[in-house]
Amino acid sequence: MRHRPAPSASPAAPRRPSGLCCAVSLLAGMALLPWAQAADAPASAEQRSRAQQVAGAGVPLAELAANAPESHSVQRGDTLWDIAKLFLKSPWRWPDLWGMNLEQIRNPNLIYPGQMLVLVRDGDRAQLRVARAVQAEGQLPTNTVKLSPRLRSQALEGGAITAIPLNLIGPFLNEAVVLNQDELAQAPRIVATQEGRVMVSRGETAFVRGDLRGQQSFTLFRQARPLRDPVTQELLGYEAGYVGTGEISRAASQAPAGDGKGELPVPAGFTVTTVRQEAGVGDRLAPVPARDLSAFVPHSPGQPISGRVVSIYGGSMTAAQNQVVALSRGRQDGIERGHVLALWSDGKLASDTTQPGPAQAIKLPDQALGLLFVFRVFDRVSYALVVSAQDSVKPGDRFTQP
Repeated sequence: MRHRPAPSASPAAPRRPSGLCCAVSLLAGMALLPWAQAADAPASAEQRSRAQQVAGAGVPLAELAANAPESHSVQRGDTLWDIAKLFLKSPWRWPDLWGMNLEQIRNPNLIYPGQMLVLVRDGDRAQLRVARAVQAEGQLPTNTVKLSPRLRSQALEGGAITAIPLNLIGPFLNEAVVLNQDELAQAPRIVATQEGRVMVSRGETAFVRGDLRGQQSFTLFRQARPLRDPVTQELLGYEAGYVGTGEISRAASQAPAGDGKGELPVPAGFTVTTVRQEAGVGDRLAPVPARDLSAFVPHSPGQPISGRVVSIYGGSMTAAQNQVVALSRGRQDGIERGHVLALWSDGKLASDTTQPGPAQAIKLPDQALGLLFVFRVFDRVSYALVVSAQDSVKPGDRFTQP
């Protein structure tokens, strides 16, 4: 059977230099959540801005890793970050390596296990292209690799390669909740459980009071703890401890009082649908956030920024690679989803004993510790995945633009 390129309604892409015209560059928008983007979802403003900057240009050869391979066969379990590390000194710059296709920017090109990625050098620039084995009616041997257009405009599904390991951050997209003091005080709460139950599990009913604001689906949390800036001790918000989710099953109402004088409030019925731990009286409700349909496009902050690691999610004292940390900067400070941040540990205090007289106290330079990838942002706090770390990450460690 003859293999043909997937059809496309978009205008043909401009011709590349000789030897390159058969390849299709990958979009920075490849980094999508598997549930995130419909086939006809438009590109984000960030994607279009990035497209204008690096449209088809690739990266300078000096940005390539010292031992960058000429090709890589995509394996199940690969991520875009993993692949970029093979080719680049700075893996978060993969949009530059893969370039942008302005004719196809509306939808992402996805890569899948089994595809071959080929590093193409053209002058002082390099790009990564998709190649695949082709055998056309017996005319080409099976071990021949031929560059061939392979455009997919669809949701990230069927095993497509993701930006970073989604199993590491997927739960936090709904579970991590930061509230301010007013939200905490006004949050609806469980006031009673069904008869004979102290705690409530999946499928069971609790009774809630508070302003539900017409919402039906809620996240349950408890013991919201304050998040404070490690330097100034300023209160940034309250991090909610995730319990589970549930649905309002019966609206609140009023009932006559037993003595016939007035009415008494009847709490709303609330059915628990998922649990991480059993729910009980006093647990609070927060609306389940809408899933963000935008892509994770890695990029550096547009202006200098600095802050501190506030805490390790889950209450640990330190974090390592692939763990989640809370940061002391958020939406109000210019933090965005997809921001890549450099992580630093404070330089140690030491003594200079090389001069006559008493030793002089000195502070050694801060040490580069790793990289953070921001994936969820609140007003004054954000959450980031530790994508690389040379040592343990702890509250108080500093971050800046890379």
